[in-house]
This record gives sequence, C-alpha cells and structure tokens, in this order.
Amino acid sequence: MDANRRIEQALDAAVAHLEAPGAPPRLAEALRYAVFPGGHRIRPRLCLSVARACGDDDPAASDAAAAAIELLHCASLVHDDLPCFDDAPLRRGQPSVHAAYGEPLAVLTGDALIVAAFETLARGAARSPARLAALVGLVARAVGSPAGIVAGQAWESEPTVALTEYQQAKTGALFAAATVTGAAAAGAPSLPWRLLGECLGEAYQVADDLRDVACRQEEVGKPVGRDSTLQRPNAAALLGMGGALARLKRLVREAVDVIPDCPGAETLRAEIEAQTRLFLPARLAQELA
Repeated sequence: MDANRRIEQALDAAVAHLEAPGAPPRLAEALRYAVFPGGHRIRPRLCLSVARACGDDDPAASDAAAAAIELLHCASLVHDDLPCFDDAPLRRGQPSVHAAYGEPLAVLTGDALIVAAFETLARGAARSPARLAALVGLVARAVGSPAGIVAGQAWESEPTVALTEYQQAKTGALFAAATVTGAAAAGAPSLPWRLLGECLGEAYQVADDLRDVACRQEEVGKPVGRDSTLQRPNAAALLGMGGALARLKRLVREAVDVIPDCPGAETLRAEIEAQTRLFLPARLAQELA
C-alpha cells in the first residue's frame, strides 16, 4: 500500500473513533472537517519515509505515528486560525473551523485532536510497549514547552523573538517529531534523525514565509500578508526574496546531507528532494531549482 493510502486510512480510523455514537453531532462534524480534505500531508509522509528507510518492521506503529503527527498538525491549524491568534477566515481553500462552526467548537476541536493523537499512538503501538513509551515522549516534546508547537505559538505573545528560535518551535518541532517517530516506530535509534527534521522544518517555514509575501490567496488557500499585518518574524521580509530562496536551498541540501546511514538512505534522499518541491507553488519552485 502506498504512503498516501496508509495515511488517509489511519486518519480516517482515528477520526471514526471520535465520531462514535454518543459524540455531540456538530463536534463530530467539525473534527472530520478539520482533518479532511488535507493538504500535501508532508509531515506524515516524512514519518513513513523514515520508517521505510529504517525497515518499517511494524507498519501499525509507523501508521499510528504518522497519523498522530498529522492530527497534531491539524489541531495546531485550528487553533492558529482562531480570532485570538491569526483570525484567519480561510484554511486549505475553505472556511476555517471557527468560521464554519464557531469559536467554542473550534477550540474544542483542536483540543480533541490533540487527545486523539495520543490515543492513536496508544492503539497503534500497543504491541511494543518500549516503542510506545518512546513515541509518546517524542511526540509530547514536539507539542508542548519549552520547544514544541505550543511554545512556538506562545513566542508570538513575547515582545521580541529571534527568527530561528521562533521557526524551530512553531514549525521545526513537528517536522523533527516526524523524523524521530518514524525511526522509533521502526525500532531504530531516534536521536540521529532529529537534525533531518529540524532542517526540513526550517526549510518549510522559510517557504511558508515566501508564500506569505509573494503568493496570492488562491495559490495557497489561506490569507497572505499576515506576518506583516501581525508584525511577526518573516524570513522573506528579513532576508529579501533572493536571500530567503538561497536559505531554503541551503536547508534542503543540508537535510539531504544529514540523512543517517540506513538501509533505505538513497531512496529516502530521492523522496526528500521530491517532497521539498511541494513546499512552494510551481511559480516559486522554478526559482528554487
């Protein structure tokens, strides 16, 4: 089964648990709305790519890890879009969850998706308690404080923040979680894989900064120009378009170079190069080539 089908099936199973009889109907509807249809599913695809490179001897565990990473990403988007943060009316080309279902249900949807991520891990990796314990710790580190996505969001409430520190927490943490959990789910040491995720996470954030400055709303499916409006750090604004593109190229090269030795290293390098081309719309990707 290809990676896309594995991811969508794992996510569908996770959301189905949230829609079980007795769930408030509008909450159940909002949960599915927040997860489907997805974007490029870059983070769970990265998780499965690393698991395959490391042997993928327990597909149920790696599928659970990939689904958990994406559920957390979806939760972060729901919360990011709230009026108290970005106040974004659109996400993935459709009304954001709070625009479609109201703020109270959006808050609860994000909360429920966070809990569902850990429940999904528990079900999928239950046959290997040692791997499950490692996965829970790695995912928790990527979500909370001091350096997870919650901390990344919190930096926006501070008077000043360094661009790299902000990007590593807000975006890099979940990319790093994708690589380390992919390895851990396959029974490989996770620490050597963290640098790959950190490089890719920073690269993705630079690409997102470029999209915010140089793309139209129709191209990216969400409002643009928000970093300037909200006075947030932006690589393209700080470095210029040329400087940001150069930084993105360097980070992608570093990511490919730091892939640890493993049975599927060559295949993984090709997959990483293909996936990073999805970071930017075709018009900007041509400048990256």
